[in-house]
Amino acid sequence: MIRTTAAARMLGVSTNTLRSWERRYGFPQPLRSQGGHRQYDFEEIAALRQTLAETHNVSSAIALVQERGAGPPSSAQLATAYQQLDDRQADRLLEESLVVRSLERTIDEVLLPGVESCSDPADQTAEYEFAWRHAVSWLAAIGRLSHASARSETILLIDPAVPCDLDGLHTRALEVILRATGLRTITLTPAIQRSRLRRALRALAPQAVVVCGERASLDTIARLVFAARTMGGRTHVFDYRVPVPETRGSGISHLGDSPVAAKEDLLAALDAGRTGVPSLR
Repeated sequence: MIRTTAAARMLGVSTNTLRSWERRYGFPQPLRSQGGHRQYDFEEIAALRQTLAETHNVSSAIALVQERGAGPPSSAQLATAYQQLDDRQADRLLEESLVVRSLERTIDEVLLPGVESCSDPADQTAEYEFAWRHAVSWLAAIGRLSHASARSETILLIDPAVPCDLDGLHTRALEVILRATGLRTITLTPAIQRSRLRRALRALAPQAVVVCGERASLDTIARLVFAARTMGGRTHVFDYRVPVPETRGSGISHLGDSPVAAKEDLLAALDAGRTGVPSLR
């Protein structure tokens, strides 16, 4: 995504002209950052620059780029489908993205930013709830197609999110990506009673427990660290998108804030543990 100034510079026009095209033609259609700033899809702007060079007429150029499409499906296109409550178009865009991108890149570069761009910190809109529920359903369908576990490790995700939480969507995305990597991955809520949690940990014997999202309380994290330590140090505890500082000796380490980065950090820790290198940073 690029800002208005950069998009206008690419097209050789002023920012006012670019905004006037948006009002008159509805294209290019920017997303909005949380601060309210316009953000344009780079591929759409690049495609429009090409058609402008061919036609030398803005209306013809816009018609041509819309006819051709603007390259691989983008988060901006997905956000537009969500804003229009068009689930069929959203399905098509995600399917087309999987043709040219990996599952990880489709989730990281198209699905999650497409949903996030529909969110409004001040209010929950119908468009955002539609986007969130569609994304959760799509991830569930993709997850069912994941290959059988190819690695011996088990990962337990603790998800305290409520419906329509962005963190909850990130947790579901992480679960799908970990399963696609070959890891046996199970998700539970932190509402489980203490003794039953220890029983679950003994039954699953996970190599890693990942506490997810900003709703994770310090008490939840402390309970999991304590339970992991009672298992003789065989289980390591991580957090994912939890807004708490990492402290030395806490027994918990941060994973990256995107599902792909979190997966890479977790795999590195697991592989390090296999060689005897401490897996907690």
